[in-house]
Amino acid sequence: MDYIAAAETPLGPVLLASDGEALIGLWFRGQAHENAGLSSVAEARELTVFDETRLWLETYFAGLEPDFCPPLAPRGTAFQRRVWAELRQIPYGEVTSYGDLARELGCASARAVGQAVGRNPISLLIPCHRVLGAGKRLTGYAGGLWRKEALLRLEGALPEKEARTCS
Repeated sequence: MDYIAAAETPLGPVLLASDGEALIGLWFRGQAHENAGLSSVAEARELTVFDETRLWLETYFAGLEPDFCPPLAPRGTAFQRRVWAELRQIPYGEVTSYGDLARELGCASARAVGQAVGRNPISLLIPCHRVLGAGKRLTGYAGGLWRKEALLRLEGALPEKEARTCS
């Protein structure tokens, strides 16, 4: 059985999902691939893992690097899980590229890595926002590029040449 709950962030509401023990999903509402891997019948319920996730989110959005993480159990193919595990190795406040990530994984295709990154079911805690395109360009984020930019700014990781202003 899967369980769901909601949380609020400065970048909009998120849907949390759990298998009862670990976090299996965290999606910004309306993002691409929202609910991917979630059972079609999920019960709304408050769980300890949701409380832990909300505390992690509060810490993160306060501009601090959380020194804890709720248990995570993302659902995906073996390759996707390998890519997501590598994403967790990208330090807070740092970025990498899809090409560099592919080389780290020994994968010939940055595109295949990019597709796996894009299917990450646990936004923020599995930091896919820390992956940039060639030339350190802001590209590809299921939650929207504006959120990716805001997350990188929060972490102090946005390259200056990518700085933009909104009017």
